[in-house]
Amino acid sequence: MRILIYGINYSPELIGIGKYTGEMGAWLAQQNQEVDVITAMPYYPEWAVQASHKRKGWHTERIAGVRVHRCPLYVPREVTALKRILHEFSFVLSSLFFWLRIFFTKRYDVVICVAPPFHLGLVPTIYSQIRRVPLWCHIQDLQIDMAKELDMIKNRHFLQTMFRVESHILKQSRVVSTISEGMVRKVALKKGIQSECVLFPNWVDGAYIKPLPPTQSLRAELGLLPSDKVVLYSGNLGEKQGLEIIIQAARAFVSQPDVKFLFFGTGGGQGKLETLVREYALTNVKFYPLQPYEKLSALLATADIHLVLQKKSASDLVLPSKLTGILAAGGFALVSAVPGTTLHDVVQHHRMGVLIEPESAEALKDAIDKALLSDLTAFRRNARTYAETYLNKEKTLRDFMRELLKIGDPSCKASPVFPETALAEDVFKARFASEETDIEKEGIAR
Repeated sequence: MRILIYGINYSPELIGIGKYTGEMGAWLAQQNQEVDVITAMPYYPEWAVQASHKRKGWHTERIAGVRVHRCPLYVPREVTALKRILHEFSFVLSSLFFWLRIFFTKRYDVVICVAPPFHLGLVPTIYSQIRRVPLWCHIQDLQIDMAKELDMIKNRHFLQTMFRVESHILKQSRVVSTISEGMVRKVALKKGIQSECVLFPNWVDGAYIKPLPPTQSLRAELGLLPSDKVVLYSGNLGEKQGLEIIIQAARAFVSQPDVKFLFFGTGGGQGKLETLVREYALTNVKFYPLQPYEKLSALLATADIHLVLQKKSASDLVLPSKLTGILAAGGFALVSAVPGTTLHDVVQHHRMGVLIEPESAEALKDAIDKALLSDLTAFRRNARTYAETYLNKEKTLRDFMRELLKIGDPSCKASPVFPETALAEDVFKARFASEETDIEKEGIAR
């Protein structure tokens, strides 16, 4: 089967959408599918084109058996709403270089468009109609909804226009999928799609990312003592997570020098965080670059406490991709989420972390304090069990492949489902209902 993937992010980006799209493309190629990708130069999360691709124009390269067509684009140093719009439109325009060829050459069996950006689907919808090729639209973030909720775009008319464009793309897609139950519900409310929005969750390679003892972590490399307690945030240092509260919480632990707050990552909010650290003269907060995938298990094993933080308004519009690795590594996480959202419900139901109020430095400080004094074994066990059961990479991608083959066959009109990704909740309810940990008894979980 000939498959075309269209998205702004792809391998070798280490985190976020690029990581998952890159793994998906490589896996499909391993199944002897012919996979082409149209994507941008790798730039995320640094918001700077990686050194390996600087000063390059349009070109094609091979990554893990996939033919990857690279397009230059505008990457702003400081990300604002306007600059992000220009950044995304620059990729759409730049990608026409390859699209124009594709329109008049080979015919693909299916096109997969990965959003955001939401408007990437415009060109694929035209291709889909002209060449009569099914379009699968996969949504990793509800970008316009988030821009509205976070008040990033204030012009109502512009927002309405974007929603209309999004609606057109969804209507023209044979399949619309997204990564969480909450996002499935939100997409379903948009109406007009050809069939039900389906769940295609992110995954983790549990054979590679797994629990490791402290001796195999990065503690020695980082100069940490065996007695040190590590509170870790790893990932994009962006605006939507509300990471300033970590700095505020760190101030409360300055009298406990064994408690270290470590950031691994980069992003648009890093400068602001570093400024706060300097202003407060904090010596218990350190920043490090993202680690290569080969070191991910060791990095995750470094932490006593992982932080998965978001702002209230973003709680059910995105699902933190960093959580999959934390769970596979058997990590304990403090998770900020609003009750009723997918993130809140999943963490609470499976007892694989402790929920805290979003955007509250006081709640974060109290949760860290109590977690450091508690036995977290049950949480760690539940986290790993959840990853093995629900986030299995091979099983998720095989389900996806099966449905992709269906829509790639013109005679098949069936709506796709992912039966194996929605496993029996009652099994987990029965298994974990009787477990109550010390930390929950102390009232941290909300």
